[in-house]
Amino acid sequence: MSVFTPVSDDEARALLRRYALGELESLEGIAQGIENTNYFLDTTTGRYVLTLFEKIAREDLPFYVGLMHHLAGRGVRCPAPMPLDGGGFLSEVNGKPAVIVTRLPGGPQLAPSPAQCREVGRLLAGIHEAGLEYDAGLSNWRGAAWREAFAQKVLPRLPPAEAALVESENRYQSLHDDTVLPQGVIHGDLFRDNVLWDESGEGGVIDFYFACDDALVYDLAITANDWCVDADATVDAERAAALVAGYDAHRPLTELERELWPVMLRRAALRTWLGRLEYNHFPQASEMTIPKDHDFSRRLLERHIVHARPLGPAGS
Repeated sequence: MSVFTPVSDDEARALLRRYALGELESLEGIAQGIENTNYFLDTTTGRYVLTLFEKIAREDLPFYVGLMHHLAGRGVRCPAPMPLDGGGFLSEVNGKPAVIVTRLPGGPQLAPSPAQCREVGRLLAGIHEAGLEYDAGLSNWRGAAWREAFAQKVLPRLPPAEAALVESENRYQSLHDDTVLPQGVIHGDLFRDNVLWDESGEGGVIDFYFACDDALVYDLAITANDWCVDADATVDAERAAALVAGYDAHRPLTELERELWPVMLRRAALRTWLGRLEYNHFPQASEMTIPKDHDFSRRLLERHIVHARPLGPAGS
């Protein structure tokens, strides 16, 4: 989350007049993240998050907002969009489409335990299962076409060895057809800072703005690449096993998903690396934002190329 578009207290008060959320008490910009403008919005009725969409196509916004509404109504602990007085969830602030959602309690755990990784696996499986009933769809805009097109854009800015790695990995990924894997709605960005833990130890998932339709096990690999690796880009085997076990206990992985696990780990690392290269080499002007470390994802990809192995049978 970031602040690209400033919102004043008076502008927030004007917005709140379109909702039944009470009067403004405080408005605070959120620096973490890189895609949207976000504010903590406290009113006389509760605590919320105001998001202004900076880059997402307007026609895609109903998918994301509807997904959160769908999941929250099916027991997934996630932000729930607040309805406008006249119906619907999307409004506009300073020329940008906007939404107000409930603010989940707690904060992220940046040094997760195996038990927390197991719980995150369970949370992700719950999202995937509930998402099967969601009647809207959206293709992954950061899929194969984007990876290949953006690579051509960024390659001239990279050292020769890194450029060669991007090209080699894109060729490797093109050899694997993930349409044979179970598909559905994925979160697409379930990193440590997108799960908030309350005082009782219960986790809630935020930031669904990378959600799309894709291979479900790819989403698990994206999650593993953040929750189960150390600062030196090595995989913590205990946390990885816990994450997969937590997921598998609620949505059992197929034999093919287990076989293609190394491909998915590499694809997830490549996508994150390219995405962070985009943020660093082609930044969007913002009032307040925190850049991401792209070198870590490159090192993780290199490690997966050498060490990643298929998953064994459940319980092994």
